[in-house]
Amino acid sequence: MTETAEVAPTGPALEPEPAAMPMAAGRLAELSVRDLALIERLRIAFEPGLNVLTGETGAGKSLLIDALGLAVGARADTSLVRHGSDTARVEALFDRLPEPLICVREVSAAGRSTARIDDETVTAARLADVAGRLVEIHGQHDQQRLLDERWQRELLDAFGRLEREREAMALAVEAWRTNQAALAELALDPRELARRLELHQHQAGEIAGAKLRVGEAAEILARLAAAQHAEAIARGSVEINEALAGEGSGAREATAVAAQRARELARLDERYEPVAERLLGLAAEIEDAAAEARNLAESVEHDPTALAAMEERLSQIYALERKYGEGEAAVIAYGERATADADRLLALEASRETRQAESARLLVEVAAAGQELSRCRTLAAGRLSEAVEAALGGLGFRQTSFTVSVAHRSAGTAEAAVEVDGQRLAFDSSGLDAVAFLIAPNPGEPARPLARIASGGELSRVALAIKQILAEADHTPTLVFDEIDTGIGGRSAEPVGRSLWELARTHQVLCVTHLGQIAAYADAQFRIEKHQRDGRTVTELRRIEGPERVDELAQMLAGSEGGSAARASAEELLERAEAWRRTAGGR
Repeated sequence: MTETAEVAPTGPALEPEPAAMPMAAGRLAELSVRDLALIERLRIAFEPGLNVLTGETGAGKSLLIDALGLAVGARADTSLVRHGSDTARVEALFDRLPEPLICVREVSAAGRSTARIDDETVTAARLADVAGRLVEIHGQHDQQRLLDERWQRELLDAFGRLEREREAMALAVEAWRTNQAALAELALDPRELARRLELHQHQAGEIAGAKLRVGEAAEILARLAAAQHAEAIARGSVEINEALAGEGSGAREATAVAAQRARELARLDERYEPVAERLLGLAAEIEDAAAEARNLAESVEHDPTALAAMEERLSQIYALERKYGEGEAAVIAYGERATADADRLLALEASRETRQAESARLLVEVAAAGQELSRCRTLAAGRLSEAVEAALGGLGFRQTSFTVSVAHRSAGTAEAAVEVDGQRLAFDSSGLDAVAFLIAPNPGEPARPLARIASGGELSRVALAIKQILAEADHTPTLVFDEIDTGIGGRSAEPVGRSLWELARTHQVLCVTHLGQIAAYADAQFRIEKHQRDGRTVTELRRIEGPERVDELAQMLAGSEGGSAARASAEELLERAEAWRRTAGGR
């Protein structure tokens, strides 16, 4: 048999409740589904308050929840693609401010999944990040934030209004992390630091001790070269001196005589005066040249000890150049860099010691902020435990124990830690604590983490109790409860309906239920049913009001054979719910 689905026209919108509903922006305004399992085409508009989905088992109520999950980034399951179709498509419209948000998810029978946000293709993870914040689904087959102990910690802090303590902890941890980052930049193994420091200090000292001068090696080379020809230089120097300044035959004496004769002629003819001046200057130059020749001859080393010293100095210069650079200027520059590096390493060691001391001081501040946050959490946990346990009692868990556990987290050997009362405790910007919601549904049983509750109905009702208490703290716009009525009935169901209605004053609530006592409190009720038509299964979704709603509630209370008595009970239930809503709405 081929299965298909169609949608019947919806009825007119219900009048809103008289009480104001400060609904969070981002509620689910409309959901469209195509070719998803039994659903061929469906389009449904939801109200801001409590929306209840009712109908016979297997008609597809929970399938709508699956569709919504796909639209907000849940894992795609190709088995949901309607038989005979290539692709299933879900579109969710949220009235998020400043403009509506449209989220689309398409799943192909071949296994491909496509996600879009406002016509922009995105990853499923991105879709979950954006739209997942707008919807929280509570049901047996859904992953829920409420089971995440990190989220439980967030809820506890929001319930206790611990924003100031959380901020103080976050600031303390951020200051410590900033200091740690600066310390990491200074990170150098002490032995490596000592090795580098010793090397730079040795290099700087060796170069400074050599007292190099630029051009010194060239000077020594010239002097050594001259020493190799000392005898020829001395003999030539004597010859120069004799030629210039020798007694009776030197150029100096001949020039002086010529200068004297020019002076005498200048007295007769003044034109000889410049000649006399030039000759006198020439005589002085000759004297200077002779003296310099003598001095140069005297500077030539003859002493083997002095020559050895020069050769040793030249070897020292060459050795430094081989190690530190070509030429005296390069060696001197290297020495200056080595000095600067040594100074930097000395400063680094001092900076590291300062940072290490600062780290110890900041950890003390982290510990203090963490302890204060833990103290406030413990007080808030006691109040939250009592409130949720009381709410659970009203939802049929009359002997259920609920506890919010606040415990320090021990640090691993390689983990950053603070010491509190002799214990090494792990920390992050959220504090020192691990927070867990624990529940013992039956007397005599030990309390267990909320995540270990097997029943989806139990979990949904626990979530409802917690949401009822934390309604002001949790700003998720749309809350979805599937199978919330599992295991309860009669008088126990009516408090669940009331709790859902109260929760729907600050959140949009979608609820799948089989109980008329819950459905009676809905702001909008939708019936899902299957029909056989021309050999196909047709799923119909209708919003029901007035007599149709009474009929639906009567069937939910007593089945199809309930008759007038069931209708009377349904009408009484609706009247009682309406009266209670008027009273509760005016509180």
